[in-house]
Amino acid sequence: MPGRTLTISLALALIAVLAAEVETAGPLAGSRTRDGIHMILPDEEAGRYWPRWRGPSGQGLAAGTGYPDSWSDSLNVLWKVEVPGRGNSSPIVWADRIFLTTARDGGKRPSVLCYRRSDGKLLWESTLPAGEPGKVYWKNSHASGTPVTDGQMVYATFGNQGLAAVDFQGKVVWRHSLGTIRNYHGSAGSPVLYKDTIIVYEDQRQGAFVAAFDKRTGKSRWKTERKASVGWGTPIVIRAGDRDELIVSSQARVTAYNPDSGKELWHCGGNLAEVIPTPVVGHGLVFCVSGRAGPTLAIRPGGSGDVTGTHLAWKQTKGASFVPSPLLYGNLLYQVNDMVSVATCYEAATGKVLWQGRLGEPKSEGFSASPVGVDGKVFFTNDAGETFVLKAGNQFELLRVNRLEAPVLASPALVDGRWYFRTDRHLLAIGN
Repeated sequence: MPGRTLTISLALALIAVLAAEVETAGPLAGSRTRDGIHMILPDEEAGRYWPRWRGPSGQGLAAGTGYPDSWSDSLNVLWKVEVPGRGNSSPIVWADRIFLTTARDGGKRPSVLCYRRSDGKLLWESTLPAGEPGKVYWKNSHASGTPVTDGQMVYATFGNQGLAAVDFQGKVVWRHSLGTIRNYHGSAGSPVLYKDTIIVYEDQRQGAFVAAFDKRTGKSRWKTERKASVGWGTPIVIRAGDRDELIVSSQARVTAYNPDSGKELWHCGGNLAEVIPTPVVGHGLVFCVSGRAGPTLAIRPGGSGDVTGTHLAWKQTKGASFVPSPLLYGNLLYQVNDMVSVATCYEAATGKVLWQGRLGEPKSEGFSASPVGVDGKVFFTNDAGETFVLKAGNQFELLRVNRLEAPVLASPALVDGRWYFRTDRHLLAIGN
């Protein structure tokens, strides 16, 4: 019997190892959890690419292996092309196409750009009619929202310039005005694709709202007023048991809505006044960050009404980021406090701080791009274009620092072993 016991023990150990590998293997693996709480994922084809803000998982996770973890402005650079105009939006990828948004003439001429992924050639630029862009913060731009695609059209938002849909040939199919956005730093959130609707929210001094639009026509499906006066985040849509929930983390509270109707489901207090990071979800929790002095909130979804006293699993004021979104990779939650350039790793289930480590020189608002997890490593890129490569795990281990020698405020896209970075003036592909 000792041999049989040993065999069973080895089998159980192997199962545990495989389970751990599945949990961190990529954006689709491990996302549909046993507790029934997970991010709403795109279809199988979309899952092969990087079709939205923070990739197919919506959480900054890339599937597969073979991505280089060393580069410079020349090392492992496959191609590099100039990007006209100015924008902080991240690239998205579908098949052999890369889409970016930009704005010329001080924001008066917003447009969608399409590049060929194989060699970086600019295929077309689709420009929206000129309009009044409004004012933006110096770190913001008039093209900060990352577009989203369903493989047929590209949907992009430009604040005062409205929401638009462009087909893969560059034709503007529809455009919907969002009105004048009165946010003192300008608009920055990205649109979300849910079923056959595009969802955005704009928190501002007057007329704050969250709204859904028909992706085929641009016509309004529903619009819900909000009380928040400022915010720059991107919502997420999750599955919580037997229902879907649209999560908006913004000023003073986190709010969940019915994504089909816009009706409020629950809210949880605890956020600070200015909120930028996009929430992540896993382990039965939604993790929301409200920056500067924190806190990070871990909320159990599925509630009703005010759930602050019933569904707040843990709250942590140490190490929160102001601009970058958090990264949930396996059982660990990673953040960078961009006010002092310090990364923090938490135990996701409990909020326990496992380690903190310095990422370069301390600088206020020194990070804008959100971190990425791939192939057992975590990547943090600062505004100077330095990427800090850490080994994923419960100890701080800095493997190397890669330098592009150019400002980087946009988050990268990762597909088929290649990184796609947007700097202040260029789009480049990095690969082996």
